[in-house]
Formats: sequence, C-alpha cells, structure tokens
Amino acid sequence: MTEDGSTIWAVGRRKSAVARVRLRRGSGQVLINQRDLDSYFTIERERATVLAPLKVTKTLGKFDVIVRVSGGGPTGQAEAVRLGLARALSTVSEENIPPLREAGFLTRDSRIKERKKYGRRGARRGFQFSKR
Repeated sequence: MTEDGSTIWAVGRRKSAVARVRLRRGSGQVLINQRDLDSYFTIERERATVLAPLKVTKTLGKFDVIVRVSGGGPTGQAEAVRLGLARALSTVSEENIPPLREAGFLTRDSRIKERKKYGRRGARRGFQFSKR
C-alpha cells in the first residue's frame, strides 16, 4: 500500500459536512484545512473523535493525515473526518476492518436535517393555536 509513499484517499460525510481524507506513512502529523488538529478543533471531545480510528487500530503516530473538510458545524465535521479516516485505514490493511467495524466507525450516520414544510414553523412544529 503506502510502502512507496503513495497516498490513500477516502471521503467521510456527516449531516452536511464532507471530509476528504488523505493518508500516507509518516510521523503522525494531523492537518485539517492546512491547520493543526489542536487549532482547528478546540474542544477535546472533537479531537478525540477525530483520533479514535487511529487509537482503535493502534496506528497512532504511523500515518500523516491531511484533511479538507467543509460544511456543517464542528461536531458534524469531526464525525465526517472520523468516517473518512476509518475508511482510509480499512483500505490500508484488512486486519484494521474488524476493530473499526466493532467500534462503529465504518457505519455512515445518515441522519440529516429535515426540511421545513409550508404552513408550519419548522420541520414538524406548527404555529401556536389561538382560540381568540
């Protein structure tokens, strides 16, 4: 796979966030939108979400991860990066798939925001009823 320094690509999506993940052998550097992981995701929970596939497969520090992520909010972006990274790691080696599958990192969370309907205040909530 990446013995010759080649790069593996994968895409992860969550809500309206899309993450394009590049993975190559290296020192463990994680760049998201040309920024360091700690400066892009300021909340510790989101950083842990991004690094979870690397910890589960025990490959933390063995790969450089370069991510281009757009759309959505911080949590959706972090989970989109997690899915893309898990997909990339599953193509690196077949033995990475069972722990990633067990942790639920290879399953796409397809829940997206429901659209607003006409005659209502939101997707489902109606306007407040007034008898008088």
